[in-house]
Amino acid sequence: MPEPDLPQPKPMMPRALASRLWRMVGMSVLAVSAIVAVARPAAAEPRAVVELFTSQGCSACPPADRLLGELAADPSIIALSLPIDYWDYLGWKDTLADARFSARQKAYSRVHGHRGVYTPQAIVNGTVNVLGSDRAAIEKAISRTRGTGSLMSVPVTVTKSGRQIKVSVDDAEGRSDIKSGEVWICAVSRQVPITIARGENRGKQITYHNVVRNVLKVGDWNGKATSWNVPLENIARDGVDATAVYLQDGTRDKPGPMLGAAFTSLN
Repeated sequence: MPEPDLPQPKPMMPRALASRLWRMVGMSVLAVSAIVAVARPAAAEPRAVVELFTSQGCSACPPADRLLGELAADPSIIALSLPIDYWDYLGWKDTLADARFSARQKAYSRVHGHRGVYTPQAIVNGTVNVLGSDRAAIEKAISRTRGTGSLMSVPVTVTKSGRQIKVSVDDAEGRSDIKSGEVWICAVSRQVPITIARGENRGKQITYHNVVRNVLKVGDWNGKATSWNVPLENIARDGVDATAVYLQDGTRDKPGPMLGAAFTSLN
């Protein structure tokens, strides 16, 4: 009987050649990874600071508070909630209100030539006042102010290292229309749920987003690249988990256009 045909062993690849091929595969994978990394979009630069003046005692404010939460999810917008205290007499004392925010809103009103203040009011890039619950108006204001003059044109960075927060402001790159400004840092609570027991919003539970819990002046900027170190304990308090920094023309009593801003988590 003839011997059966047995399967022939497959020729083995020489070890040196196999090693070379694996190196080539590895290099190809790295090259593809590099291409993918380059293709990823860069982090969006802030194009707007939106300040919402709101109150737990204002029946018209909850839609604006929800909208601010949506704006806060956009990395190109630094959306800040600044609760005011002048509606406290309506039957509910706002648990997040700060008299400094009421004073800031009134300062904007004077600078912009308005007769009074209201809620919900949004100030976009320190220059345009719109109804805080009107998304279309806010987006239009962002578009109108984007790239206008010195608005949001100065790079600002904020980073946390240990128990220090480093704030850096770039130079004005020789521009004659940008000469100085004030640098402020805000302690921020990104989400604060509140149950309102009395007043116009009685029985409602509202989540406030990017609530400013404290604000401190970091220093004055003279158009040149400057850095400051802020001790974390200077702004830390219960619930604070982020910080925003803005460079603004003018002064606290006469706030002007936003020149630059940055936002970072503290966690």
